[in-house]
Amino acid sequence: MTSDRDEILQAVSSAVLAVTRHLSVREVLQVIVRSAQRLLDARYAALGVPDDEGSFGEFVAEGITDKQWDAIGPLPRQHGMLGAMLREGSPVRLPDLRKDPRFEWWPKAHPVMKDFLGVPIRDGDQVLGIIFLANKRTPGGFTQDDQELLTLFAAHAAIALTNARLYERGRELAMLEERNRVARELHDAVTQKLFSLRLTAQAASAMLDRAPEKAAAELERVQRLAGEALSELRAVIVELRPAELDRHGLAETLRKHVRLLDRLHPSLVTFECVELPPVDPAVEVAVLRVAQEALHNALRHAEATSVSVRLAFADGKLVLIVRDDGNGFEQAESRGLGLVSMRDRAESVGGVMTVESAHGRGTTVCVEVGV
Repeated sequence: MTSDRDEILQAVSSAVLAVTRHLSVREVLQVIVRSAQRLLDARYAALGVPDDEGSFGEFVAEGITDKQWDAIGPLPRQHGMLGAMLREGSPVRLPDLRKDPRFEWWPKAHPVMKDFLGVPIRDGDQVLGIIFLANKRTPGGFTQDDQELLTLFAAHAAIALTNARLYERGRELAMLEERNRVARELHDAVTQKLFSLRLTAQAASAMLDRAPEKAAAELERVQRLAGEALSELRAVIVELRPAELDRHGLAETLRKHVRLLDRLHPSLVTFECVELPPVDPAVEVAVLRVAQEALHNALRHAEATSVSVRLAFADGKLVLIVRDDGNGFEQAESRGLGLVSMRDRAESVGGVMTVESAHGRGTTVCVEVGV
């Protein structure tokens, strides 16, 4: 038994360390819950992280099938015993949850839970969430030793959540710094050229009637300044290549982006990818930006419940497919969805973008680029 516990605790520690490699915090929490369920011999185990709207931003569970979840309905709210534990921040160990005055009700399809053990996930004085078990398989219910062990799992979960939040905060700061750098580049390099271009164009306009030869010379200067401004603007845009692409490549960068969106939105967002050959950096940027725009449209405008992203390589072409089950649209209604800029991005690297959509039938965006 001791060796089994050591093995499982080692697995949990490895899962927490995985967060430092920027893996999905949801996957880490699932490992913790699954390990707690197995180690403490419980039929049900769950972990909830509250949001600011009275529900849970993260809620992972073991022991309940997908079919049961569908029958139960939406995620639990912060009421009953779950709400009490979040407010009180103390462990709860009960022989029968249903007899506690803090218990309120379950949805009709919810499994019956009797013996109960719950522990808060804390970061100092702050309660980050709760982890709880129900219906111990061995007779006698949960013990004090079980409570101490679950407290250890809660400490692991706290590390995972804290690291994930620090990582996200670091990403936000990095993005802010990058935005400020680009703003300085645009101000120093491009806006000065555009200012000179405007003054030259005004001078040409004033001389057009009385000195057409001088006006023509000024217009040539306008053309040259416009070309220089365009070149410098393109140089700034090239530098906007996400740092993640250099570190992780297109497939892993897009995978991480999809994981983040899956955590932040109620919609199911999935990613699938086959092994890719080396891809030109400009192609990576274009495909990533098209995918991000297509995902934004699906999650913010289409009211999709499911979005899938697929990267593949076939017949010498890199293929991106973003498919959603949202409202869909007619082509005449596509303005404001960024389709023109998406198509321009694809064509800028020699690719072709197609869009299939209709009311009530979802949308599929496909990009093919030769590599």
